[in-house]
Amino acid sequence: MMANNETNDLRSETMRANIRRGERTRVVIVGCGLGGLKLAISLRHSGFQVVVVDKNNYNQFPPLIYQVASAGLEPSNIAFPIRRLFQGYPHYYFRMAEVMSIDEKEKAIQTSVGTIHYDYLVLGMGATTNFFGNEQIARNAFPMKTVSDAMALRNHILHNLELAETETDADKRQKFMNVVIVGGGPSGVEIAGALAEMKKYVVPRDYPDLADRMHIYLVNSGDRLLKAMDKKSSATAGKELVRMGVHVRKGWRVTDYDGRVVRMKNGETIESANVIWVSGVKANTIAGLPDEAVGHAGRLLCDRMNRVKGMTDVFAIGDQSLIEGDAAWPQGHPQLAQVALQQAENVARNIVRKEHGQDMRPFVYKQMEVRRAHGLAVVACRAPAVDSRRKEQVLRAAQLAVELCQLQAEPATDIKVK
Repeated sequence: MMANNETNDLRSETMRANIRRGERTRVVIVGCGLGGLKLAISLRHSGFQVVVVDKNNYNQFPPLIYQVASAGLEPSNIAFPIRRLFQGYPHYYFRMAEVMSIDEKEKAIQTSVGTIHYDYLVLGMGATTNFFGNEQIARNAFPMKTVSDAMALRNHILHNLELAETETDADKRQKFMNVVIVGGGPSGVEIAGALAEMKKYVVPRDYPDLADRMHIYLVNSGDRLLKAMDKKSSATAGKELVRMGVHVRKGWRVTDYDGRVVRMKNGETIESANVIWVSGVKANTIAGLPDEAVGHAGRLLCDRMNRVKGMTDVFAIGDQSLIEGDAAWPQGHPQLAQVALQQAENVARNIVRKEHGQDMRPFVYKQMEVRRAHGLAVVACRAPAVDSRRKEQVLRAAQLAVELCQLQAEPATDIKVK
């Protein structure tokens, strides 16, 4: 059998993107998350050649990843084949590849399947978990950014429940039953709610001897949950979680976790074999960017049109971007799905405007859907994992989100580029 490194070497020498350039303007999109997908679909009537590159061949629906972790949904329910999403779109290409660097002089990206040239490049590579340099926490805690993360966590929790069933020492048994979620943002709140439902409905049914012994802690360093939202929504979420039996701890900053004990800056400790880290993110990186373009947590500094600082015809959207110059958002826009979707549509329109000699328009974030989205998240949190009717509704919501992105996204322009 060929060793892995030999396989990778052979792949790098023989693989090619195999996309004929032609005469059409080429837009290359790196990353097919919600923002990348929205951008690609918004260009469907532009007449451009659109090339989408992602390390996976599926698009996942992040708002429902926590339902996979709590055994409420299966991975296939929230992951959709990228190629199927673009079926019937002329001049669209997808390549599953790792993107290593940008060569701005050549207007090309270097990938694991070869070089891909661009006329316009849009980076929508998203973010990854930020452990803030604490390697021990990174080794022992579970992140929650991908379907794979959710599956690993689900298997881990179920495994520990099995261990708790046969553990005779009460303290050790409780360690297997304690779940600690670090981070009081939307992800932390949603995961806490989903696990609370798992505790209420799944554990008594499948593990009757462990009923009422599972404890869920939501630990937040700040003084309130959902800091990016208004105080009323924050208070409502906190009260709802307490009602569901979650132990909410505010003003507790986690400093260490060795796989057994979670330690706080205030001296408090929690014994747990199940720690979920959703306390922060950092943007995914790529070589070839000017130093001046990299800002806080690796986010790319952009102007109001999402153009990357110090680069030409290169844009960044979503979690990877940080727009400067917007007085309403001096620290940058929140890393939310709605921001990525709106930026994607504006970038699509601006690329078309530039191709037709028109002025680009600055991005303006419209917040009107944030509260509604939060309300849906709270409802989803409360959906019993064993309620098949509710499960189908949650699943359908995920499917509809992608379908709406496909079918109702306005084309970037009515002008057909020849």
